Amino acid sequence: MKKLILIGFITLLTSIDAKMLDAIAIIVEGEPVTTAEIRAIQTQMSVSKKQAESLLIQDRLQKSAMKDIAIDEKAIDSKISSIAAQNNITVPKMQQILKEQGTSWSRYRSNIRDAMKKEKFFQENVVRTIPEPTEDELALYYQNNKDEFFAPNSVSLIEYSASSEQKMKDFLKTKNKKYVTSRSVTKKTKELNPTLLGSILQTQDGSYTRPFNAGDRYISYKVLSKNGKSAMPFESAKGAVAARWKQKQQTKALKDYFEKLKTNADVQYIRK
Repeated sequence: MKKLILIGFITLLTSIDAKMLDAIAIIVEGEPVTTAEIRAIQTQMSVSKKQAESLLIQDRLQKSAMKDIAIDEKAIDSKISSIAAQNNITVPKMQQILKEQGTSWSRYRSNIRDAMKKEKFFQENVVRTIPEPTEDELALYYQNNKDEFFAPNSVSLIEYSASSEQKMKDFLKTKNKKYVTSRSVTKKTKELNPTLLGSILQTQDGSYTRPFNAGDRYISYKVLSKNGKSAMPFESAKGAVAARWKQKQQTKALKDYFEKLKTNADVQYIRK
């Protein structure tokens, strides 16, 4: 159930309770950072005190910068439904699991709202500043990081097909097989088109790919297992190379953005 909690690009402190407050260590734009929060981040993320402070300062700067970002309640409902579907459960089942974990539904919705605000902020202030990579940049990144790009030799799947997009959506939501036909297949990855291969590689074993329009039907695959391992040639890996390149650039751009923001921010160190 990791996806229930690990959403958003730098979601921090979603499980830190207000009861943990014990002393104010830093004040960032009027928002306090406590010694308990610093210790919690050190433990949770296995980082030094200085690194934990930096992450928390960034968190407060981000909250200040995105204070005027609004997220519609319907958008939150849609996001929660999507997360439930990715975990192959219903929303009521998700509520039950969260309750058993000690997380209230209102707190979870609040965490989702914060994560969506961060994602919107990220898209508007960071992603749009990054240009598309050139072919030469991707080829160079691939050459310097070949050990990052491997693929299984084959994949074991269950192929589900439906006559309409709505029937496929109903199946993926309910897992009721009356909407689809199915068959077990094993495919060699070298025979798959790059788009399908990329989707399968990004799908965890036991989960379903997004539906594909095959012309006369819609298809989704349940990934059972990925078998073997071989290096991917550049052409086959290009999508993964581009995604990894963008991830690196986004991390750098985000760090640069907050370093600039921090330069003019009101940051007061109360306790060392």
